[in-house]
Amino acid sequence: MDPQTFSHSDSRAVETSTAAIYDQYVLKNYAAAPLALTKGEGSYVWDEKGQRYLDFTSGIAVCTLGHCHPAWVEVITQQARELIHVSNLYRNQNQAFLAKKLVERIGPGRMFFCNSGTEANEMLLKLSRLHGVKQSGEEGKRYKVITAENSFHGRTFGGMSVTPQEKIQSGFRPLLPGCLTAKINDLESFEKVIDETTAAVLIEPIQGEGGITPCTMEFLVGLRDLCNRKGALLLLDEVQSGIGRTGEFLASQSSGIIPDGIAMAKGLGGGFPIGAVWIREDSADLFQPGSHGSTFGGTPLSCAAALAVLDVFDKESVLENVKINGSYMIEVLEKLSHEYPEKIKDIRGRGFMIGIQMRSDPTPVVDALREIGLLVPAAGGNVVRLLPPLIASRKEIDEAITLIRTVLKNLELK
Repeated sequence: MDPQTFSHSDSRAVETSTAAIYDQYVLKNYAAAPLALTKGEGSYVWDEKGQRYLDFTSGIAVCTLGHCHPAWVEVITQQARELIHVSNLYRNQNQAFLAKKLVERIGPGRMFFCNSGTEANEMLLKLSRLHGVKQSGEEGKRYKVITAENSFHGRTFGGMSVTPQEKIQSGFRPLLPGCLTAKINDLESFEKVIDETTAAVLIEPIQGEGGITPCTMEFLVGLRDLCNRKGALLLLDEVQSGIGRTGEFLASQSSGIIPDGIAMAKGLGGGFPIGAVWIREDSADLFQPGSHGSTFGGTPLSCAAALAVLDVFDKESVLENVKINGSYMIEVLEKLSHEYPEKIKDIRGRGFMIGIQMRSDPTPVVDALREIGLLVPAAGGNVVRLLPPLIASRKEIDEAITLIRTVLKNLELK
């Protein structure tokens, strides 16, 4: 067969199944996926057998507008016809406009664009090192970073180093030196480890992979004051909690604090890969030509996708939808927890970032929900995560709650 005429439909005819192709050709760094998805529309996806699912995974908090939102599709289709990539050797209008819109939503500062959340966090780590050099006058004297227990900041060497989870770090040591941990929502534990060698504190306003654990407003305000007193940067990982997921553009904004740097990604592109870093104006000059870069960061296409997301946010009152329906969903789930106290330990989160903490392994619940048509991911601490697209309706939330109630009623948990 001529390789130039080989099509996707040809490949499906030749191979026995998508699962078989995966098994033979794809690296086994992920657990075997239970199904293959082929189509999406709004809050729903379909597998290769034609089965429909309500998708409350959203690509792990990525598909902010659901699947194939018409306005988003139109924008990226048009952009793909005009200009896709130019590199950062040249300016492009979309990057300029996106930087302006993000700064207007966040506060005075400057933007850098990359491809993912872990890349955004890597830049925050580099920012902390540059800050340490500026503060101490030499390299290697002020370099330590403090993160919270059970946090997750990525899988690069920097990201792993500040992710204090054995399953993430195992097999990859030695990691970066100077990465310390303290307890979330325990300001005293941070005070005990911060000193003159500390360059920054890096925190998730709501821990995602760690089990949907929100920072209290008092804790965030206390961290800001602590960093001010100690001369350290306060850096926020809003990769999962940001871009409207809590009903605020950023989860930290409800606390009123102004951090020194913010990492964003996931939902920013609505499904198209893009990462971004906001750096407060008084730290932005730490980066000079040659100190950081990205070949694919901030392409015309990725920025067009992000601009389309922000445009839909404004035109369709997306954040208001998250606030109203997120509160409703938490209220109904709390009632459900009272119906099944032997199975549900806690309900926590904000907006459309909600965790159902089970009293046992959540895997059977996740599997059972998938079997009856609801896709949800698990998280640390026996948590079932609910991450609906931000356009999810009250009707779709009620559908999800009905399916969750069905599983809790019929599933025997150990």
